[in-house]
Amino acid sequence: MTTRVYNFNAGPATLPLPVLQQVQADLLDFGGTGMSILETSHRGPVYDEIHQQAIADLRELFGGSDDHAILFMGGGAQTQFALVPMNLLPQGRHAAYLETGVWGEAAREEAGKMGDARTLWSSAASGHDRVPGPDDYQVLPDAAYLHYTSNNSIMGTQYAAVPEAGEVPLVCDMSSDILSYPIDLKRFGLIYGGAQKNMGAAGVTLVVIRRDLLERCRSDLPTMLSYAGMAATNSLQNTPPVFAIYIVGLVARRMLEQGGMGAVAAYNDKKAGLLYGAIDNSGGFYRGHAQPGSRSRMNVTFHLPNEDLTALFVSEAAEEGLQGLKGHQALGGIRVSLYNAVTVEAGRALADFMAAFHKRHG
Repeated sequence: MTTRVYNFNAGPATLPLPVLQQVQADLLDFGGTGMSILETSHRGPVYDEIHQQAIADLRELFGGSDDHAILFMGGGAQTQFALVPMNLLPQGRHAAYLETGVWGEAAREEAGKMGDARTLWSSAASGHDRVPGPDDYQVLPDAAYLHYTSNNSIMGTQYAAVPEAGEVPLVCDMSSDILSYPIDLKRFGLIYGGAQKNMGAAGVTLVVIRRDLLERCRSDLPTMLSYAGMAATNSLQNTPPVFAIYIVGLVARRMLEQGGMGAVAAYNDKKAGLLYGAIDNSGGFYRGHAQPGSRSRMNVTFHLPNEDLTALFVSEAAEEGLQGLKGHQALGGIRVSLYNAVTVEAGRALADFMAAFHKRHG
């Protein structure tokens, strides 16, 4: 095998090497069936076991409660920007949005095509460098739901605490930090996230919805666009993205074997600590974008003194096998994505490189 690089790409992101090796071993002949999982009927017992076990393992990672339905859907998280209001925003009601970056703004704009979607709070005035505190906004009790983006992968901010919504259902886009730390699922009406950052490969979106909200979904939606319709068929209304779901199942099983969400969170905190330590100890050579209280454990964003040094940083890092560090065009600078499968070894290698680069060019 060729040498694998340290992969800090924002998505599709790095996958655990043991999962990739298992996929490789299973690819041509899954479990002695004589066929690949890519060729197996989604109505047959082989795939059914994969499907049901993935749901069971995900449920355990989320705390084990059966109060929420777990759905596998297509179209990526951006499709959910429209499906959430299509299902949960009735006429005569409004939806409230906390906007802390590009994705929160996009979610509210899409919802506005479906109904009354209002910006409750925005960090745009400060360059999306922080998330709101509990005193920054007030949710009206007649809101259909409150939507927020838990981790802002472009700007590098993340909520340290779940926003208060009172009795209003809380909807969260968790695409870039889902299953990276424990959550109290009872706090949420609905969460969603694409698999390709923390829990698998691109091609499937996870939707976790409280069962009582299924009863509120519009009854006139096409089945494939309805949470209630998808839940009624256990995400098997049509051929699901079987390969992507199979990989999600492998990743979920691995997280359980590693000790569950507490162990995953501790590992992620250790990686983030290495990078923020390198920033804070640089004497201002590296300037973090996020305010300290809003820093993301998943996406560390920072700037160097000028664009020439930024380009040099990216190129020299690539020569050292440190890939995927160029910041998003909306922010520039450097973005280090530390999703679950990024190792502490990778984080330490990058922190050491940052210290050496500062010494050479600071």
